[in-house]
Amino acid sequence: MRSAVALYRLLDVLPVFAGDDRISTSFTLVPGSDFGADALTAVGASGARIIPWDEARSRPFDLVLVASPKGDLRLLHGHRVLLPHGAGFSKTIRGEGSPGSASGLDPEYLRSAEGSEAALYALAHPEQVDRLRESGSSDAERAVVVGDPTLERLLASRPLRDHYRAALGTGARQLVALTSTWGPRSLLRTRPGLPAELAAVLPYDNHQLALIVHPNERARLGTFELTEHLAPALDAGLVLVGSHEEWAALLVAADALITDHGSVALYYAAVNERPVIAASDGGDEVIEGSPMARMLATVPRLGSAADVLRTLDAYRPGAAQEAARAAFAEQGGVLERLKELLYPLLRLPAPPLPTEPRTLPVRTSTARTPVAFAVRLDLASPDRVRVDRFPAHTGPPGHHLAVEHGAAGERAARSAGLLYRRPLLSGAGPGSVPGPLDSAWTAGGWTAHALGRYPGCLAAAAVLPSGVGVLRVRDQERLLAVRVEPYAEGGRVVRADPAVALSAVHFWVAKRQEPPASFVCLLGHRGFRVTVTAATADEESRPF
Repeated sequence: MRSAVALYRLLDVLPVFAGDDRISTSFTLVPGSDFGADALTAVGASGARIIPWDEARSRPFDLVLVASPKGDLRLLHGHRVLLPHGAGFSKTIRGEGSPGSASGLDPEYLRSAEGSEAALYALAHPEQVDRLRESGSSDAERAVVVGDPTLERLLASRPLRDHYRAALGTGARQLVALTSTWGPRSLLRTRPGLPAELAAVLPYDNHQLALIVHPNERARLGTFELTEHLAPALDAGLVLVGSHEEWAALLVAADALITDHGSVALYYAAVNERPVIAASDGGDEVIEGSPMARMLATVPRLGSAADVLRTLDAYRPGAAQEAARAAFAEQGGVLERLKELLYPLLRLPAPPLPTEPRTLPVRTSTARTPVAFAVRLDLASPDRVRVDRFPAHTGPPGHHLAVEHGAAGERAARSAGLLYRRPLLSGAGPGSVPGPLDSAWTAGGWTAHALGRYPGCLAAAAVLPSGVGVLRVRDQERLLAVRVEPYAEGGRVVRADPAVALSAVHFWVAKRQEPPASFVCLLGHRGFRVTVTAATADEESRPF
């Protein structure tokens, strides 16, 4: 292996040998890559065994699996099998190898020393074999179309879509994924501010943003610097997913994709019939006529971030899928085909048990949750108010600033028009017991305290464990109980954040008007019924 990308591709293939105690697997780092250090880190994280390069080239192996043709592979002794480490062979690396050749199919790297040719080149589409043949490489004689093991995992994992969305905290929002390849023409190099710009125009309660960054780009910057560069978007709720497996699970979960010229978009289109739009054209890094070039020529192009919803609506079903079909010809049974090809090279009979792709794991997101919102309100009719919440400081100010006390900082709390507090979460876990002098605010007590401490705040609310918001308006004795009903949609129940209903009520209290006893809070296309009553003595005295 030469990079983390190559390692991950190999890990997707190794289930071919699962359960076979005759097989011993080890990894080595082929020198010469700028991304070798991150590859070693990735191997360590996987728990795999690694041997030094000098040891690897001095001993024989029965089988050598590689996911890149680059480096001194001729020095490794054993039947060599080449696996592509991307989809479609659509990208050329400027200043590397033969000009204009696709990375992974470049004859300069495929050309081997006499007697050290690859035993097998496993590809995903017959067109890739044709391109090998056109390059004059002798590897074309040993190329076999088997399919793509990574795509197999994506396809096998589609039933887990709801689980991936739950782990990301998506809920019923539209999950918009962005993907950036590496190099000077990548999305993050050409449009570094796009994630934060999108967070400023996509209402938080209707949309979730997530970002896939190529492992090479992560290696170039380092995780710390990357997250610092992305800090405005991360603070606004952007999910930065991991490079191994998590990116693929995100593709299964996503409702739409914004892409550059990286091959991730081809995987997405092969799994989903959902919108794809292009935010970068890749310039001279894109091979003319390649699957990715076809996709970029077909899908809508995103100009300003403010046009994102209009651009997504402009996508026409099937536009991206045609390009994906040019990258992947075989779907289903990839690992079984590889088993049939690899075990003869090992001179071993293959185990009789079927080999299935492993579903992608469900991993809980560690995304930051915004705790201060610029809230924009629009009265659609006397009893219907539209609420759009945007993470504070991502765009223009709203009608009021709604801040979660106890989660946001003091500066945000002092600027709030609406302060709300949620129930405290115990860190001790199940079975914990209160301390000797345990205490908790009551809804009435905390709302009075908050308005006393923050004189610029118009209203304060306690969100009870039941989801009822107990709201106190400055200079009013009566407390209000605000309830938001769930929304029924296609056999599912969608629940709104109670804080949204409190912001909706703020529309009237800011004008010193009595809010309606019942009205509809509009979040995107969904209408949630909200009722407002006088808080009962029990609700006012309820600890939270």
